[in-house]
Amino acid sequence: MIKHFTAFNEMTSKAGSYLEQELGYALTTSYLYRRIWRQVREFMFTNGITHYDESVEKKFLRLKFQDKIKQNLTATQKVTYNGLKMLTEFERTGKISVPARPSKYPLEFKGSIGKVIVRFLYDKQQTNPSRSTLHTYQRNLFDLMKYCEGQDISSVAEIDLVILLGFINQCDTAKKTVIVLTISAIRAFMKYLYEQKLINIDYSGKIPRHKAVWQPKIPSTYSKEEVEKLIASVDRTSTIGKRNYAIILIAARLGLRASDISRLKFEHLNWNTNTIEMPQLKTGKQLVLPLLPDVGNAIIDYLKYGRPESTAPYVLLTARPPYGRFTTSNVVTHVVQRAMIKAGVKTKNRRFGPHSLRHSLGFRMLEESTALPVISEVLGHQSSESTKYYLRIDLTSMQQCMLDVPKVSTDFYLQRGGKFYG
Repeated sequence: MIKHFTAFNEMTSKAGSYLEQELGYALTTSYLYRRIWRQVREFMFTNGITHYDESVEKKFLRLKFQDKIKQNLTATQKVTYNGLKMLTEFERTGKISVPARPSKYPLEFKGSIGKVIVRFLYDKQQTNPSRSTLHTYQRNLFDLMKYCEGQDISSVAEIDLVILLGFINQCDTAKKTVIVLTISAIRAFMKYLYEQKLINIDYSGKIPRHKAVWQPKIPSTYSKEEVEKLIASVDRTSTIGKRNYAIILIAARLGLRASDISRLKFEHLNWNTNTIEMPQLKTGKQLVLPLLPDVGNAIIDYLKYGRPESTAPYVLLTARPPYGRFTTSNVVTHVVQRAMIKAGVKTKNRRFGPHSLRHSLGFRMLEESTALPVISEVLGHQSSESTKYYLRIDLTSMQQCMLDVPKVSTDFYLQRGGKFYG
């Protein structure tokens, strides 16, 4: 019996890793499904079932929801339902298909305007946009079509700036993200109409921009002791441990973003000068960092004893075949997050991904009175203005700016008939 459940545990562990590394699921979402799969394991143990397959899925769902169909389940119940479907698919194929994003709208694009929107969405889809971007276009252009129907507008040629501004003004402007995404979708659609010669005026540049100002949150940082505890906790005896150790060191010692760590190539490593030289994905700015001894040794250890054989130009590869580059920077994020949890670093009310290690590095340099231009160079900021963001957490330097409050004279309290009880 124990042997069978060891196999089940291995399968669910691989399925969870597939969600995180291959599909880019958040660590919290993956843990949610893992918890559901543990419930399945308990169900199997209680009922003397030694092997998981589709029949177990059906028995478990019947126990949980009787004869309810998926459409009648609550949101929480649907998570359990989807978790079982994923596990069954993984048991059968070794893969998990990404569930289709549920749509708030039927997305039935009708009439002349609807046909043009469908064509626009099809053309956009050929450029491989993210799923969320395409969904945003669909949602907002569906709303635009319905708005035009209410205004007796039956073709895109009748859409003008007044109609567009009227549509935008009826949106919920209190929700900053909503209005920004709406304007972005409308701009893209108007530019498309003009390029296709379906309208005579390019309204994309005439729609006022909406400036949404967000006050950034205080960055999450960790002390030097916490970072060292994290680094020391990594098991470097396994091949994946050697890779993860290199990832965490690069993030903690050099402050590289997850996007740049995931796309680090051999050509970026200059062993003659002991530097890492690469263009940053976010800013495009060329970054030159010292290849510190512990970082360099960790990379060498991984390349010699941990990296699978591959002709890929990327230094860090996936731990499962087919070995290749990380398809998303979320893999790097999950490596750091899992290591944080395993190390027992307290993360309450703090973010705990690679970016928090980047913030921590910047914070420590500030504490050591490092000049802002130097910090800007290390972190690859385009200007020192970005680096000033870190000043909000440099409490030590802020304390040096404190002024003594002068003593208030007794005359102040006695004016206008006041009494002084000093």
